[in-house]
Amino acid sequence: MGILHWGHASTTAGRAGAAVTAGLGPAARAAVLALAALAGVGWQLQQPELMPRGPTLALAGAALALLPPAWHWRRHAAAQLGLVLAVAALAFASTTLRAQARLSQALDPALEGQDLLVTGVVADLPQTSAIGTQFVFDVEAATWRGRAVQLPPRLALGWWRSGDDDLAPGAAAPPLRAGQRWRLPLRLRAPHGLLNPGGLDLELWYFERGLGASGSVRLQPGAEPTLLAAAVGPAVPRWRQAVRDALQREVPDPLAAGVLAALAIGDQAAIDGPGWALFRSTGVAHLMSISGLHVTMLAWCFGAVLARLWRGSPRLLLACPAPVAARWGGLAAAAGYALVAGWGVPAQRTVWMLAVVVLLRSAGRRWPLPAVLLAAALVVTAIDPWALLQPGFWLSFGAVALLVASEAVQAPAAAAAPGWAARLRRAAWGGLRSQAVATVGLAPLTLVCFQQLSLVGYAANLVAIPLVTLLVTPLALLGTLLPPLWLAAAALVQALMGWLRLLAGLPLVQWTAAAAPAWAVACGLLGGLVAVLPLPWRLRALAVPLMLPLLLPPVARPAPGQFELVAADIGQGTAVLVRTQAHLLLFDTGPQTSPESDAGARVLLPLLRVRGERQVDRLLLSHSDSDHTGGAASVLAGVPVRGVLGSLPTLHPLMAALPPTLPRQRCSAGQGWVWDGVRFEVLHPRAADYALPLKPNAMSCVLRVQGRHGSALLTGDIEAPQEAALQAELAPTDVLLVPHHGSRTSSTGAFIDAVQPRVAVVQAAYRSRFGHPAPDVVARYLGRGVAVVRSDRCGAWTWRSAAAEGAAPAGRCEREAARRYWHHRPDGDGGPALASGACSPTDPARSPTPCPSMSR
Repeated sequence: MGILHWGHASTTAGRAGAAVTAGLGPAARAAVLALAALAGVGWQLQQPELMPRGPTLALAGAALALLPPAWHWRRHAAAQLGLVLAVAALAFASTTLRAQARLSQALDPALEGQDLLVTGVVADLPQTSAIGTQFVFDVEAATWRGRAVQLPPRLALGWWRSGDDDLAPGAAAPPLRAGQRWRLPLRLRAPHGLLNPGGLDLELWYFERGLGASGSVRLQPGAEPTLLAAAVGPAVPRWRQAVRDALQREVPDPLAAGVLAALAIGDQAAIDGPGWALFRSTGVAHLMSISGLHVTMLAWCFGAVLARLWRGSPRLLLACPAPVAARWGGLAAAAGYALVAGWGVPAQRTVWMLAVVVLLRSAGRRWPLPAVLLAAALVVTAIDPWALLQPGFWLSFGAVALLVASEAVQAPAAAAAPGWAARLRRAAWGGLRSQAVATVGLAPLTLVCFQQLSLVGYAANLVAIPLVTLLVTPLALLGTLLPPLWLAAAALVQALMGWLRLLAGLPLVQWTAAAAPAWAVACGLLGGLVAVLPLPWRLRALAVPLMLPLLLPPVARPAPGQFELVAADIGQGTAVLVRTQAHLLLFDTGPQTSPESDAGARVLLPLLRVRGERQVDRLLLSHSDSDHTGGAASVLAGVPVRGVLGSLPTLHPLMAALPPTLPRQRCSAGQGWVWDGVRFEVLHPRAADYALPLKPNAMSCVLRVQGRHGSALLTGDIEAPQEAALQAELAPTDVLLVPHHGSRTSSTGAFIDAVQPRVAVVQAAYRSRFGHPAPDVVARYLGRGVAVVRSDRCGAWTWRSAAAEGAAPAGRCEREAARRYWHHRPDGDGGPALASGACSPTDPARSPTPCPSMSR
């Protein structure tokens, strides 16, 4: 968004009639060809499989051969079409070749889970939390069983504290620093992420950043971690490490120190989870990282200072005009700031956008701003084609386009006021107008990208944008030279936190909406544009009905007597949504992966948002194991819950923390209720079981869901004795949630024969450290003709009971439906799709965290 303040200022004259007329031909051609290239890249990003190398080279060769004659005869319609097609084909082929090169560096499947000895350098700032340290490792050499092996050049690693199964008792990570060279014993695996409707595609995040594998430090006999050198490689990462260490020493407030580290050196992970939650709810999260606004503002300020100094030297003016020096100096400052801030993707994007503006102005090209934006977008995607899939790409360019489109809205006349008062009035009006345009115009795009919108964002940003951009960020940067300035910056951050907390405490802070269909998205985006264009107000009023389908999108619900079941891709744990026409049941909430992260916040709340679920009518917690209750606290805090049912002990911390007014019941065989023609019946445990010294698995609530045409049995972690005790209650069912994630303790032959499921669903992590599902258990189901769906290969699985009328219950694997070429496909039997269920990070910028210890 901030590129307007500098980039738009340098292209304002392009809107003047004479300049536009002079540059219309080249600008229009460039815009069309840029659109063609962007279309070619966009089409390539939708491919489930990569085109083979031979046909790709042939396509690129044909496109290159077509370009010269098409350009020569470009005044003819046929040649113009050929030129557009050639550019699109070349963009498609070049992106495919780059993707092939990146995938060729993938981890050899034979090395997954093997004990490796790897030498390399800590490439960036390590992130330390309560469970250990996560860091990026640039590989220099690797051996396996004494012989050299080839690994991906960059790895995402974790060095976990004692208590995790990946480390020997008492092991702890030493203080890691950027630039250190280590020889580490590692175990690696292919990058995997959870895949749920509307959720984060972690594998794309890995792929875009060139992280070819993830893994952890493993203590091996005779192969201890060894520090080989304290400071090697580029100096910038070591400088960033020193700045972060100094910030943590000088600033006592952890949240303020984290914000300053994020603004000065791009260390977003320095801000904790509650801090990010506050920034997201108030709509200022875009300010708490190295964004386009900060980079552009620094470029503008540096360019303005340089121009003033340049004009003071006649010799310099003779050598180069001051405006030219200011533009190139500002670009150099922006590039330097982005570099010391870690060269993150958003900062890179802004630098390339500024570079396009500077090059065009230096070449004397005064193109209209739409052509400039398309040229900048083309450069960004040429450097990083996968940026097209990032919300930040569209929000950045959309903000600039909207602000420019609304330029005709002028401030009220102020001719009678004194000069300084008029300037102050115009500046205040400009700030209010720009913020209003950005808030209203970007609201539809924000809803499309995130399914949520801050309703206090306008008020929050009116204070936060000038404060963070003009005061906090400069002080954070100057503090690297004069550390006491950090205390002043921290005081400003603390004042801002007070304002944001005040806004966050209001009754209605966020609006959430379900993922909208394509027609509603198109109407909403058009409505946002109409709202900010300089049109008569009677036409602007059309923005309201245009945006309504996006604000309140239609959501398909099951018919009476039918239900929909969603087995979420949750990692090593259980979480199942059962939706009837007007009610929602959530069966378990998945694991807690670390003190800062759980499946409720990472998976379930985003999944509920994208589905348009505004409340949970009943939360059923089958038993007390953490892989079933770990996300419950986040769910209870993030969405209204009307009642809780479960077998948790009364003194369990979760039960003790429930609001006194929230209805809660124990699971007990014989309980039942009917929602919208669908019957729910609890089969286990018996009331008398609560008086027995049974382990948590044996107390798992078992729920049968019976619709008009289909049925499901949700079993928790029951084991063989409980399966035998239930024999008299069991009946054939369409969908079975496999007991205990496919452990050998469960799924006896007699149980399977009694249930006779048509589909058996296993929720387990990719390469589960518990060995779930056990191969012989999977074979037991397959031998009886039961289709096995595994979350580690299918992703989230969605099934509607109406499908049970067919020969086989058809379901939707998210991994199959949303398959893209960067998704890894593990080998193995069972399941209709290849997917993953690995535990994933609390923040996209972090590598995966381990699953917590859970009952086997």
